[in-house]
Amino acid sequence: MDIPNRIAIGLVGPDALVHKVLGVIATSFPSLHPVPQVCSTEEAPMAAEQLLTEVEVLLVTGPGLYRKVKDHVLTSLPVHMLPLTDTGLYSALYRLKSAQAGSSGVMQFTIDSFTSSAIAKHVKEIGENPANFLVFDSGPYPSAESLIAFHLDAYRSGKSAGAMTTEKEVADRLAQDNVPCEWITPTEGNITVALERALLSTETRRSKEAQILVGMLNVDDFGKKLQQQGSEHDIQRFKLDIHRNLIDYVESLDGYLTHLGADEYLFFTTRGIFERETVGYKSVPLAREVWKSMGLSLSMGIGFGRSANEAGTHARLALRRCKEAGGNTCFIVREDKTLIGPLEMADPLARDLSVTDPALLKSAEDAGMTSSYLSRLMATVARTSKLDFEVHELASILGITVRSTHRLLLQWIDHGLITITGYIKVPKGRPKQTFRLIFLEKFTGEQV
Repeated sequence: MDIPNRIAIGLVGPDALVHKVLGVIATSFPSLHPVPQVCSTEEAPMAAEQLLTEVEVLLVTGPGLYRKVKDHVLTSLPVHMLPLTDTGLYSALYRLKSAQAGSSGVMQFTIDSFTSSAIAKHVKEIGENPANFLVFDSGPYPSAESLIAFHLDAYRSGKSAGAMTTEKEVADRLAQDNVPCEWITPTEGNITVALERALLSTETRRSKEAQILVGMLNVDDFGKKLQQQGSEHDIQRFKLDIHRNLIDYVESLDGYLTHLGADEYLFFTTRGIFERETVGYKSVPLAREVWKSMGLSLSMGIGFGRSANEAGTHARLALRRCKEAGGNTCFIVREDKTLIGPLEMADPLARDLSVTDPALLKSAEDAGMTSSYLSRLMATVARTSKLDFEVHELASILGITVRSTHRLLLQWIDHGLITITGYIKVPKGRPKQTFRLIFLEKFTGEQV
C-alpha cells in the first residue's frame, strides 16, 4: 500500500540484497517508500520497466544488473547503483580466509568487478600481497558466463583456493560446482550512502528540502521552575539562559526564533535542515543540551505544510500531542496530518515508535483509544522499553481511575490491541493480571 508524502524508490536486485536495503530504509529513511522488484540479472530490465510509472528514482543492487538496466531501459528517472567499496571486499576476504584456515597449499584467490589497481591499493592497506589475487580485469560489466568460466578455470587448474564475486548468480553457480566462494555485498554504510544520493536526486526531495518548517517549543513546568528562583534577578537570568540555548539551537538550523511570551517559542527553518539535524527524525539534540545545562525538559511540536499557515497549524497540533503525552517529547504533524513521533528528547529512547499506519490508527480509534491515550502509551513505551503493564500502571499513565482502565482494557482486548500475558501472585487476594501492548510490538521489534 502506498504511503502518502513518502518518496517512492524502486529497488531492483536479488532477494538477499533487496531485503538488506529494505532494512536500512526502515531504520534510517522515513521519507522513502520502497517498491521492490526481486530479479536476476537477465530479468533486471523488465523489472525496472515495471517500476517506471510507480517511482521517482531507481536503485539497482549490483554492477551487472545496473549495466542491463542502463543498456535496455530508456528513462528520464535517476538510476543509482550500490557502490563497490573496500569494506565489502574486506568482509568477503575475511570470511573466505577463515574458511581456509589451517589448509596448506595455494592461497591465491580470484576476484571480479574490481580493477587490478584498485585491488592492489585495497589489499596493501590490510597487509595482504596483491600477487595473491587473480583479478578479472577484462573491461566493465562482463557477462555472468565469462565470470563463472574465469573463477572455475582458476580453481580447477589449482591457481586459486577460492573466489570472490559481486554477482549473486556467479556465487550460486560456483557454490553448485563446490568452489569455495564469497559473495561481495555492500555494507549498511554503503547502502546508506547510495540511498542518500538517490533521495537527493528526486524532484520531490529537492522541493521538500526547501519546504518551510514551523516549530513550537514549550518549557515543561515553567511556572514551577520560576518559583524555585530566589529573586527577580534570578528569574530574569533564568529566562535569558533559556532564550540563549534556544537561539544557539535555532542558529544551528539556520532558522529564525521568536518568543511568543511566557514559556512558549516559535521558530522557522527548512525541512531538509531539520531532517539532517535530527538524523532522519530520530532525536532532538537541543533537548539533551537544555536538560544537561539547566535541568529542563521541553515539548516540541513540528509542523509541515503546503503553506506557512498550514505548517503553523500543524505545529500547534503536534505541541498539543506532546502535552497529552506528558511533555518531554517531540511530535511532527505532516501535510496530510499523519504523525511522526515521539522523537528522542532528554532521556534516551530505546525505541522508534513513529506510528503512521492508518489501519492501526483506525483500529485504535474504533477501540476507544483516544489520541491522548495513544500518545501517552507511545511515549511511555519509548522511554521504558517496556510493553507489559499492570492495570494500576496503565491507570497512572492514562491519568484515569483503575475502574475506568479496566473498562478500556476489555475494549482493547476485544479489538486485538492488547492481550493478557500472565499473573502476578500477591500475599492476599486474587493474582494481578499483566497486559501487553501488542499493537506497539511491530514498532519496537519485540515479539511475544
